[in-house]
Amino acid sequence: MANYVLVHGSFQGSWIWQPTAKVLREAGHAVYVPTLDGCAERRHQIRPGITIATQAQEVADMMFYEDISDVILAGTSTGGLVVCKVAELARDRIKHIFFVDALAPQPGEKVTDIVQRNPDSAPMATTDLTRGPTREELENRLFADLEPELRAWAVDRVTMHPIEATDAPGELDGFWAQQWPATVINCRLSVNPPEAHQRRTAEKLNANWYELDAGHYPMLSHPAELGKLLLA
Repeated sequence: MANYVLVHGSFQGSWIWQPTAKVLREAGHAVYVPTLDGCAERRHQIRPGITIATQAQEVADMMFYEDISDVILAGTSTGGLVVCKVAELARDRIKHIFFVDALAPQPGEKVTDIVQRNPDSAPMATTDLTRGPTREELENRLFADLEPELRAWAVDRVTMHPIEATDAPGELDGFWAQQWPATVINCRLSVNPPEAHQRRTAEKLNANWYELDAGHYPMLSHPAELGKLLLA
């Protein structure tokens, strides 16, 4: 039995991993799916000071207090930044890292240095502490490849994301100074993060490379295929 820790990206929560977590659990594995601070059902806790580092510390603490070792750590989208920091904080607990269409900035890079925003996209809704896509953007672009019923289910669960957890550099110097067993899974039908960015991640880590004919949310649209790669 393996121990999986699955980390979501921006505007998401643990819910995004439900179909894929089911695949892993049915294969007999333990699966932990934390919702990051300030997100989804924890959106009411939004406050200044929620960063990649503080979110990662919570996940690392969960591993400690739950006595989880030999962890297969997977992150998607901006969750890639979080898993990099989690790995650094919990080095002795990490067995393998999966980057699922995920961002993994080099030291000093920001998410905005990597993500290629569509000029035709509607402006993000913003507050002093959060940012998020409009419902129209979700339905017509971000989740457009999902089946209608699944799309509606996902759109209803999207929440605003802590700005400080995406606008600041990820403080990942310590991560990139080490070697990690890793796998990069690129989704061919997804624009962001760009393939070139993901290939750079794979090269820097000497990681395994796989591709899926899927959009940015394969954990929803292709849970069986993604689960098979995570189980490999």
